[in-house]
Amino acid sequence: MQNEMEKVAGITDPVDRAKSAIDLMARYQSHVNELSRIRREAIEEAQASGMTQAEIAKRLGVSRGRVGQLASAGPPPERAFFGTDLVTVSLGGKYEAGKGPDQHPSEVVTREDLSNFEHLRKLLGGMKLDTQYEVIPPTGIVNLNRDNHVVICGPRLSPILAQVLEGDDNLRFAKDRAWHLVDQVAGKEYRSPEDEDGSAGDIGYLGRLPRLDGKGTFLYIAGIHAIGANGVVHFLENNLAEIYREVRTRRFSTLISCRYDPKTLEVLESRRVTPLYRHES
Repeated sequence: MQNEMEKVAGITDPVDRAKSAIDLMARYQSHVNELSRIRREAIEEAQASGMTQAEIAKRLGVSRGRVGQLASAGPPPERAFFGTDLVTVSLGGKYEAGKGPDQHPSEVVTREDLSNFEHLRKLLGGMKLDTQYEVIPPTGIVNLNRDNHVVICGPRLSPILAQVLEGDDNLRFAKDRAWHLVDQVAGKEYRSPEDEDGSAGDIGYLGRLPRLDGKGTFLYIAGIHAIGANGVVHFLENNLAEIYREVRTRRFSTLISCRYDPKTLEVLESRRVTPLYRHES
């Protein structure tokens, strides 16, 4: 750290020096936010184990009142579910309606997926995490070997994601007369209400899956239809702390059912319909 500051201080051009200082401060601030989250989680764990604030204060060498402050300061523990720094949300892209690749069409994302990004941006912003989004080209090629990465794209749009999903021995997308999801453990199929009786509901997949380089994971969200992903995001907005307590940042998968307003596409309710299947012992 000292060497980096000295390097910045030694930059001759004042504007370049100011820019480098700003960049370095931003990098260190992300570390401060993550350390604050770790501290808060540690204190919560100590209290959950039965330690009193007085006991924790004695161990930390601070006042009991200060422990109370630290227990609520900084981002919540569940922030780690998404990452530790700038989060990239990859959204599945399609060619403009009515245009093929030879017509040089623009790559667009659905209204539902843009809504998903906005909901995630607000959720993560409240935990001091910045977000950005990118469009996965219609070829389905996406770089999965990144930290702090959320992918919202159905397997039918990306052969890479379809291959990764084959590694989930518990839940899987399948297709016969229509796309659906299968709980292979329980031997049960989950079909979208849209396809069964036309009602405004869908099923979504939520999981933390392995990167192709074997050096980490990415968070994956997809619905049978596009709106199913909105149901997953709605579930995370309302149940993030609970699901983080269950799986932390370990690999898992589960299915989420949702009901929505057909006119506004606003998700009205969401619930988990399968266990949280853990992929690691």
